[in-house]
Amino acid sequence: MNIIYLSHRVPFPADKGEKIRTYHQLEYLAKQGHSIAVFSPLETQKEQLFSDGLARALPVSVHCALLPSGLWRKGVSLMQSKPVSVSHFYSRRLQQQIDAHLARQPVDAVVCTSSAMADYVFRSAELSARSGRSRPRLIMDFMDLDSDKWHQYQQQSEGIMRWVYQRESHLLSGMEQRIYHAFDACLFISENEVDLFSIELGERTKLHVSANGLDTQSFYPPTKTIKKPRGPNLLFTGVMNYKPNEDAVLWFVKTQWPEVRARWPDARFVIAGMTPSNRVQALAEHDGIEVTGYVTDILPYYHRADVFIAPFRLARGVQNKILQAFACGVPVVTTGKGAEGIACQHNEHLLVGETPDAMIEAIDRLVNNADLVQRLKNNALSLVQQSYSWQGQLAGLGELVRQSELQEAT
Repeated sequence: MNIIYLSHRVPFPADKGEKIRTYHQLEYLAKQGHSIAVFSPLETQKEQLFSDGLARALPVSVHCALLPSGLWRKGVSLMQSKPVSVSHFYSRRLQQQIDAHLARQPVDAVVCTSSAMADYVFRSAELSARSGRSRPRLIMDFMDLDSDKWHQYQQQSEGIMRWVYQRESHLLSGMEQRIYHAFDACLFISENEVDLFSIELGERTKLHVSANGLDTQSFYPPTKTIKKPRGPNLLFTGVMNYKPNEDAVLWFVKTQWPEVRARWPDARFVIAGMTPSNRVQALAEHDGIEVTGYVTDILPYYHRADVFIAPFRLARGVQNKILQAFACGVPVVTTGKGAEGIACQHNEHLLVGETPDAMIEAIDRLVNNADLVQRLKNNALSLVQQSYSWQGQLAGLGELVRQSELQEAT
């Protein structure tokens, strides 16, 4: 089958949530023998290196176009009353490349990664001219319900930013519902996301769950004893200018770190991840806190950690970082939002605390109870190995794509 993939970022290197997910989807579908053309906008010319890397790593063709200036895209959003997150990823040149590809050869399916890429479908002259069996099957991988994410941001904000987030949530909600009615199938990372969206829609016929998986060849427990500094050693990983990640570590340091250091003067908190914001970088001024910035290999940080901290107040979907901690044998302390979307249970696979006091007490339990630590490690590792392989999680996507063939045959 011939498949077009419209990816809002080039999924290479696979070093952050949505890029990891899309990369494994492409790898899975390519191994099924499908012919895949990937189309992605570029923020900078430097990202062309990512495009070249993807083409070397997987048997796919990759087509990219540079986006207009950020100021221009924001202006377009205001003039056209579109979500900023949609205008942010739109390039007329990339649209032309997509339509030219559609005109040259038959295409069986179009897969979009995130609601932002649906605009290329809606504005495609080639697709609008086709109907019925001549139109490719349209599949949207929403991943998360982004309109609700922006609604959460709105509730946490004041002044002009509250209005900005409210506008984005409202416009994006309308876009998501338009996508649902126009596309043949819509994917979310978790059942929670499906439930939330179906309440808005009043139906769920086209909604499917395709959870994130984990590459257990890249994330695994230490194979030998690791020499660790005196601790406890706490860890958080992620893209550190992403608002939910930034909010999580800022809240933890403000409300919990002083008490952690009072109880354990040698405690360390490592924040490992690319592009830390100025506010995150400033956390390194606190005793015991390290902000690494980009690291080439995150695995050693997991292996040196005693506890993985995931103090999310803003979150949607499945947190890959928690699955990675599970796979690496690091016990996890998180909030309910952090555990949302993962088939895990408090006190069986991880510890959940909603308040600063509860989070600190959870850390205390892990520091002082080796049997609890071992039980959580064993249960979490077993959960990942049994339920979160990419092969198993992507079978549903493969079936949705194959329905294009069935549609043609009938």
